Amino acid sequence: YKAQGVVEDVTNRIVDHIRPGPYRLDWDSLMTSMDIIETFEENCCVMRYTTAGQLWNIIAPREFVDFSYTTSYEDGLLTCGISLDYGEVRPNFVRGFNHPCGWFCIPLKDSPGHSLLTGYIQTELRGMLPQSAVDTAMSSTLVNFYSDLKKALKT
Repeated sequence: YKAQGVVEDVTNRIVDHIRPGPYRLDWDSLMTSMDIIETFEENCCVMRYTTAGQLWNIIAPREFVDFSYTTSYEDGLLTCGISLDYGEVRPNFVRGFNHPCGWFCIPLKDSPGHSLLTGYIQTELRGMLPQSAVDTAMSSTLVNFYSDLKKALKT
């Protein structure tokens, strides 16, 4: 999946809200928990997070364990990740898997204070799910992601 939108804020502040850390749980309505399991350096960690059930719980809550890295990219920032085979799955969750994913955030040259945020998401939710349910959930999740992020940045 690819998601793209203009966000009214500077790249550093936007990426600070997306990457693993203190802001993400405050605004992302899909995430229900996030723990940084191991930190390798300031912008590099392994995190475990859980997501809420979706589509009236047709899609049960999921758990992911991802390696995450954030770095400079051209004039902006890139935060990327990939799932790891790590530890036991907690009860009441299905372990999902993220293939290489990333969010690119670059400033708009002709509109200071605005940034272009582009996400590439390759998620395998796993479990016995019809693809149509996954596609429906992903589209609404990505719309809500941008909406929730924009609200959080205004506070």
